[in-house]
Amino acid sequence: MSEVVFKGFGDKALPFLKALDFHQNREWFLENKDLFEAHLYEPLGDLVEDLLVRFERAGLPFRGDRKKSQFRIKRDTRFAKDKSPYNRHLSALLSPDGNKWAESGCFYVCIGLEEYRGCYAAVAWWQQKPELLLAMRKAIVEKPEKYRAMVKALAKNGLEIKDNDCLKRTPRGFEAVTDPDLIEALRNRNFVVRFPIDPASITSPKLADDLLDFAVRAKPLIDWGRAIEGTLVV
Repeated sequence: MSEVVFKGFGDKALPFLKALDFHQNREWFLENKDLFEAHLYEPLGDLVEDLLVRFERAGLPFRGDRKKSQFRIKRDTRFAKDKSPYNRHLSALLSPDGNKWAESGCFYVCIGLEEYRGCYAAVAWWQQKPELLLAMRKAIVEKPEKYRAMVKALAKNGLEIKDNDCLKRTPRGFEAVTDPDLIEALRNRNFVVRFPIDPASITSPKLADDLLDFAVRAKPLIDWGRAIEGTLVV
């Protein structure tokens, strides 16, 4: 793997997204595609390649490709209420097998307008298959000391698990659990830690350093999930 050094997003990256949000048409996008590629698309590809090398050296299980790991800026509007043809953000996902459609154990980075998704990174067990989510819930109840140790390690690293899509009630089969922290954990559909990115920092090469630091600090969550995943019969 060639070592590409991330030099920062272009200074017109967010202004481009702002203008795209206003225009939202193919003609305008094609007229400004060179700007998109120079200030957003290619820099995100550089960031992905830079992070891949750093993650491998740090022993983090995130793989990908500068092109294949990026999500398209063009939206699939077939089932959406908002029929705007373009996203107001550009993002990429790295996963253990390099698949950007991975459902869990992934690293995600997003550069977007604050009024929509904003700029942030996340490490997550996201939309797991039912059998893995069930195994995680059983592990929380049967081995609470390991779950709590993971949460404590994250807290020591300045991170906290949050799921904006959690259940309102404890899932069936776990109603007997009474510990508040375990109840909260059982209601999670996803296990996510986030790192907010200051929009003013995206033009700096230091962003790659900050994202590596975040991913390393989030490693207890990945290790906890992988240990549970390894107990499942394939």
